[in-house]
Amino acid sequence: MRWQTTRFDLDLSRPLVMGIVNVTPDSFSDGGVHAKTSQALQHAELLLQQGADILDIGAESTRPGADVVPLDLELKRLVPFLQEAVRWQVPLSVDTYKPEVMRVALDLGVDIINDIWALRQVGAEEIVTSHPSCGICLMHMHRDPQTMQLQTMEGDVTEEVTRFLQQRLNVLQRLGVNSARVALDPGIGFGKTVDQNFRLLALQSQLLYLGCPVLAGWSRKSSLGSVLAKDGQTPDSMHRQAASVAAALLAVDRGASIVRVHDVLPTLQALAVWNAMKRNA
Repeated sequence: MRWQTTRFDLDLSRPLVMGIVNVTPDSFSDGGVHAKTSQALQHAELLLQQGADILDIGAESTRPGADVVPLDLELKRLVPFLQEAVRWQVPLSVDTYKPEVMRVALDLGVDIINDIWALRQVGAEEIVTSHPSCGICLMHMHRDPQTMQLQTMEGDVTEEVTRFLQQRLNVLQRLGVNSARVALDPGIGFGKTVDQNFRLLALQSQLLYLGCPVLAGWSRKSSLGSVLAKDGQTPDSMHRQAASVAAALLAVDRGASIVRVHDVLPTLQALAVWNAMKRNA
């Protein structure tokens, strides 16, 4: 399987690691330590040195309850980073749901649009169809970041997520978007309970029947913190590395082609062990 993007035809015969770069002061996972452009670029270079295959850059936090970032502020955070990083000739993904940001990023040469709204914002579908080779990641989200954990999903979570992603994929195909451009993300933590998130992991292979690569984003999520809690104390996001690596490895073992992570090097080390086992199975 391959993933067609703006500048790169990505080979998914081995799992790819997507390194997270938050250009925002209020990320749940890193406390905004890379909020300045120079800091974000340094962090991105480190992730590439560690072996990241793709960089995923976000300038608006989508943690539960996060405030919406105005368009001009998101662009102010994002554009200087992209203007430099696009020259590095590595696959770049932009984590945004705003069509205006998508347009600017793609015009700069970005390879992938990673959208938590699965292109449901007005104008988003038109942007990706007007850039006929860009990669797309469609994610399932229940409600929106401000309310998703106030009233979580009900019913069969795997069936609902699969149905939603199939529906969104069908819409893009009717618009002429080749499915080779699309990856699918079940949206771990986006409006699901802890048990629902782990059920999605257990049954993740069902998503493979949709015919597109699966992107899994478990890194430092609160569900991991919940299972690590001891004596009423839950480890903060910075202390969930081992659990994040374990979840990424389990996702790959259940068919994920891309894992979106903060901790690139330990994830790659775990995947090296997994690959050695697979070669000798």
